[in-house]
Amino acid sequence: MRYRTLGKTGIEVSVHCLGTMMFQDGCNPDHDDCVRIIHAALDQGINFIDTADMYGQGESEEIVGKALRERRDDVVLATKVHFQMGEGRNRRGNSRRWVLTAVEDSLRRLNTDWIDLYQVHFPDHSTDIEETLSVLSDLVRQGKIRAFGCSNYQAAEIVEAHHASERRSLGRFRTGQPPYSILARGIETSLLPVCERYGMGVLVWSPLAFGFLTGKHRKGQPIDLGVGRAALRPALFDPELAATTAKLDAVEQLVELATSIGCTLPQLAVAFTVAHPAVTSAIIGPRTMEQLEGLLKGAALTLDDAALDRIDKIVPPGTNLYNPMASFPPRTLAETALRRRPLTERSAA
Repeated sequence: MRYRTLGKTGIEVSVHCLGTMMFQDGCNPDHDDCVRIIHAALDQGINFIDTADMYGQGESEEIVGKALRERRDDVVLATKVHFQMGEGRNRRGNSRRWVLTAVEDSLRRLNTDWIDLYQVHFPDHSTDIEETLSVLSDLVRQGKIRAFGCSNYQAAEIVEAHHASERRSLGRFRTGQPPYSILARGIETSLLPVCERYGMGVLVWSPLAFGFLTGKHRKGQPIDLGVGRAALRPALFDPELAATTAKLDAVEQLVELATSIGCTLPQLAVAFTVAHPAVTSAIIGPRTMEQLEGLLKGAALTLDDAALDRIDKIVPPGTNLYNPMASFPPRTLAETALRRRPLTERSAA
């Protein structure tokens, strides 16, 4: 297993990070099996685990807590805050009020006294960014978290957050967690360069393009929308969409490339993401022990320039064959009022 420093934190993490979104009811509900998968990953050299409070409404964190009872000191543990937890108002978002509650809940479920990396899962435009940075800075001083980062932020939002931290002498985001894969390379344009500029660590999610780079979905074959990730986001697998056709066409070429260099398609996909100089670690999210073992067999795989050049021809740099954030459009696109002048202004001479 290879290791890299997480941005400028001084914390060394494995190039493969174990994601635990699949450890919950509806994915892998067997807690004992999930614990075995976590232990197997640790035994193979992974020391970085990523979870979130909203995965199974806390179930994933509870499973991770069980698995780390005797191994906590050896693991860099990351979790997230933002999404609705339970019923009632003010049980979501990035406000001081909610973050202080959510971090205590996560600490309890994870059965730990500290979180190594506490990440804001999504931007919250109803909360001043200084409010969020302030409470996270307080949590670092209290020793409840070691560092904090952001997930699914756009480049401009990261820049804004860094300016706010400098203006108010607050702690700053040390990491970013965006989606990145061969089929979704859009972040190469601005987000990854911004993270490099600020010395941020980057842990990327969905390196297997939400299942399209597993090799299970091939051109001319029916896609079962009732199982796996296809069941979670069926819109991404709609055979009538041009984006689905484009992804399947690329998959055929990538399978041919993987075969030619003696690896599997998933191994090729993960190796591609960690070849970028801005990327610290790629999150792998196995549901089964077999999936974990298959991915870890390629942990030492390094792609040469010829392989990377071939990938660039299949999917050009900075190109998205699909939008991995389609279900979470930025506020500037989701809210029509931010894209249209009031009618009275539009009709004025």
